[in-house]
Amino acid sequence: MSLPRIIVLGAGLGGTIAAYEIREATKGRAEVMVVSDTDDYWFVPSNPWVAVRWREPDAIRVHLPPVMKKRGIGFINVGCTRVHPTENRLDLGDGSMMMYDYLVIATGPELAFDEVKGLGPDGHTVSVCRTDHASHAADDFDAFCANPCPIVVGAAQGASCFGPAYEFALILDTELRKRKIRDQVPMTFVTSEPYIGHLGLDGVGDTKGLLESEMRNRHIKWVTNARITGVDDGMMHVEEVAEDGTVKKAHDLPFGYSMILPAFRGVKAVFGIEGLTNPRGFILADKHQRNPNFKNIYSLGVCVAIPPIGPTPVPVGVPKTGFMIESMVTAVAHNLASELDGKDPCEIPSWNAVCLADFGDGGVAFVAQPQIPPRNVNWASQGKWVHLAKVGFEKYFIHKVRSGTSEPLYEKLALQVLGINKLKQTTKGAA
Repeated sequence: MSLPRIIVLGAGLGGTIAAYEIREATKGRAEVMVVSDTDDYWFVPSNPWVAVRWREPDAIRVHLPPVMKKRGIGFINVGCTRVHPTENRLDLGDGSMMMYDYLVIATGPELAFDEVKGLGPDGHTVSVCRTDHASHAADDFDAFCANPCPIVVGAAQGASCFGPAYEFALILDTELRKRKIRDQVPMTFVTSEPYIGHLGLDGVGDTKGLLESEMRNRHIKWVTNARITGVDDGMMHVEEVAEDGTVKKAHDLPFGYSMILPAFRGVKAVFGIEGLTNPRGFILADKHQRNPNFKNIYSLGVCVAIPPIGPTPVPVGVPKTGFMIESMVTAVAHNLASELDGKDPCEIPSWNAVCLADFGDGGVAFVAQPQIPPRNVNWASQGKWVHLAKVGFEKYFIHKVRSGTSEPLYEKLALQVLGINKLKQTTKGAA
């Protein structure tokens, strides 16, 4: 009799560690396989460093097939073109298909650059969303530094991942000062957030005050409630929206270099599947990370549908931070183990947030427990220690992926680096 097959769809931050934890939790009672469109894992949080050549891409890359083989996990690198949840089937990129008993969707998002004319690597702005994007951004930055002029950094309407935009703006400031050309580069931060430090979370602790102070100290101007209407070569067109939704002011911002984070949407393999996704293509999930309509499908990471914190003049999404994703992974692994034992799932991810925003010579850290307010812990701090902590954590996490360990490193970060006494990954709940 063959073992039940669990397929993890995606091999990014969430999918890779999910495969490790599921393999450990099921202890040989299931066949665990990963379906990915690439052989390599990239530590995406380091992409802003890649874009200024503080890291080379190979330093944050892990070649997955040998690691997966060592852990007894199947690995297929042709990607999935379509999920058929009513048939428990995947269509693969090479024209073949694969059946599953349980599916864990961890695809991450599709980057919706096309929703703003001229945005993205195929337009007039660079990106740090993928490591290959960041590598091209580094080439463009080198060329820019030979002829310094204004920079625009930020996040477009509908974006949900704001931390890398703040990081990159302040890392650019640090690098430009190192190159002694900061005085030749006016900088503007453009964001759909209603205020600096909102982060899609309505702020955490005093992120508003801390980040506004950093921006002022570094002579970075900003436009909030910003809707980018288009990007031309060297010019960004932005509408500043008032609380009532009307256009308060129009801005034409010249630039010689610009990085704007796009909105996300679900990947094509799942987009538009009734009962599986919301209209934006994100996977519907209950409190156990299980789809309410297809009970053998779980999801985790950026692909999960989470409603916004509340209404804002310009659409703002909710980020899925590393610790939050790790808590989803742990819950999914334990719930699949319960299902293999004939029990109902009972683990509920904590959705706590721990974030280190590095500025090159300092940074801001925050902890939100849980991520969605109201919170039991609502804390933020800043200092040079944040940069050092992120460097250390990069090494921790890449080692975790290379070694195939299921150790919860975000929790280790919270306990050891931030000095928090207890930050649980999951909780037991009624099935």
